[in-house]
Amino acid sequence: MSRSDLNPNTVNLPELDFDSQDLQACVAMMQGGSKTFFAASRLLPLRVRTAAIALYAFCRVADDLVDEAAAGDTPLAVLQERLDAIYASTPHDHVEDHALSLVVQQYKLPRHLLDALIEGFAWDAGGRTYDSIEDLHAYGARVAGSVGAMMSWIMGPQSMDTLARACELGVAMQLTNIARDVGHDASIGRLYLPRRWLVEAGIDPEAWMAQPTFTPAIASVVARLLDEADRLYKQAHSGIAALPPDCRAAICAASMIYAEIGHQLRREGLDSVNKRTVVSTTRKLMLLASAWTQVHWIRVADHSPAPLAAILDLVQGCQAATQQTGNKAYFPNRAMPQRVAWMLNLFERRETERLDRNAVHPTP
Repeated sequence: MSRSDLNPNTVNLPELDFDSQDLQACVAMMQGGSKTFFAASRLLPLRVRTAAIALYAFCRVADDLVDEAAAGDTPLAVLQERLDAIYASTPHDHVEDHALSLVVQQYKLPRHLLDALIEGFAWDAGGRTYDSIEDLHAYGARVAGSVGAMMSWIMGPQSMDTLARACELGVAMQLTNIARDVGHDASIGRLYLPRRWLVEAGIDPEAWMAQPTFTPAIASVVARLLDEADRLYKQAHSGIAALPPDCRAAICAASMIYAEIGHQLRREGLDSVNKRTVVSTTRKLMLLASAWTQVHWIRVADHSPAPLAAILDLVQGCQAATQQTGNKAYFPNRAMPQRVAWMLNLFERRETERLDRNAVHPTP
């Protein structure tokens, strides 16, 4: 969106360190694209809320630019040029670029995290296939691990081990998304389940895609993917104790609520071909309450597990950025529901937009 297209009648925002006109336009984009996200974002601490809105306004535009590119277009080159300008504090004449530039300046957000996310968008647009679980880890690291790292960075300051756990939590959430959306993805020509796992279960990937059907064999692959997600949730769990104290319960709750999608899918017989699993509001509230008590028992692991190989570049890039500039962002005394809304909706927004976009632009 060009800055000249701003609507002067957008809602008033509190006085911020950001340019209010640009943020108002980003809020309008969120209202038009995701009313759920906008409503939840109003519960967030002011600086966190505005940073999340600015970040996701840019990511939404970037995703659309890559996905809707015509033959011969070079959207990745365009986005890299725009990011160059953002990080030089000379953003192009787009409200989302100006807003993100202010986030970058205030939080010193590492550039490589956005580069990774954009690369993940390109993988989706190109219809990339995934032969192994390691291939799927690499995809999850880009589209969700990068988001986990950015959220952790904004909460900061964090150790590299804590950032690794945040990335792994993002990957776990993405694996849960994939397990939940097998049928929908197949309906628009996408297959994210590891092809080797399908073959090992006696399924020919191409034949199955031609006629997606729920079978015990498919159920076994979905269960296997949920097992891997659960392993990563557990591995990420120890990182919660290293977060700033006001963030711990919220991230614990977010992890529990998102993992519950997989648990509910198991209770429903692992059939994500014919339906999409939803966790009830009542169940979410129960998990939210449970997190208050559980978080006090979480301890930093005595022996930190080795980071998932796919997220090493993300973590090492953050380490280099910390050594160069430091990361001093910290937001004390925030309520748990605010943090939960932020965590869940950042990931839910990415997944909802992927489903909506693919329904309009299915892969041939």
